Amino acid sequence: MLTSLLAGLGLGFSLIIAIGAQNLFVLRQGLRREHVVLVAAICAISDAVLIALGVSGIGLVLQAVPWLVDVIRWAGAIFLVAYGVLAARRAWRPSGQTLTSAETAPRSAPPANPGPGTALATRTRVMPLVLTCLALTWLNPHVYLDTVFLLGSVASTHGDTRWVFAAGAITASFAWFFGLAFGARFLSRWLSTPRAWRILDAVIAVVMIGLGVTLVLPH
Repeated sequence: MLTSLLAGLGLGFSLIIAIGAQNLFVLRQGLRREHVVLVAAICAISDAVLIALGVSGIGLVLQAVPWLVDVIRWAGAIFLVAYGVLAARRAWRPSGQTLTSAETAPRSAPPANPGPGTALATRTRVMPLVLTCLALTWLNPHVYLDTVFLLGSVASTHGDTRWVFAAGAITASFAWFFGLAFGARFLSRWLSTPRAWRILDAVIAVVMIGLGVTLVLPH
């Protein structure tokens, strides 16, 4: 069992530790310290669900309907290019986003009895973030290839301990996303100027648009 657990942990880390759309989004939110736990949890739980689907054999179902993968591929490409364009716009016309002392200071406690207007404003800010995070995860066909197909196939070779293998891969996802989200704050000293944020957004734009284009290019 320990061998299967370590194998799942190792393969999980090897697949997830790469510069990609999802990791850059988590990194950016971690640097801005905005809804860090929520973003990391969405990514990690989504990965856990996909890994469970792969180990359960759902990959065989997706192989039987290849057109579904094509739909996901085109939807993901459109979304990534659009997100990249928005990042390029932020890099070209920055909005003065820096990590000031006010942002790094402990946040004050919310009011004991927030009114309906406050709750509505919070939901209005959070929902686009949640939808973006979900889209970056579930509209990425590489996630299905790596998580569902590859991890599912390797897990099947572990026989009765395949779910132990899956537990190792899921542990890797949780460790990576929460580590990336909370570890990003240590980079804040280098991202305390508008110029640094413009460079970061430019890198995000190039990666996002590049990934989106590669999704629709013939392989």
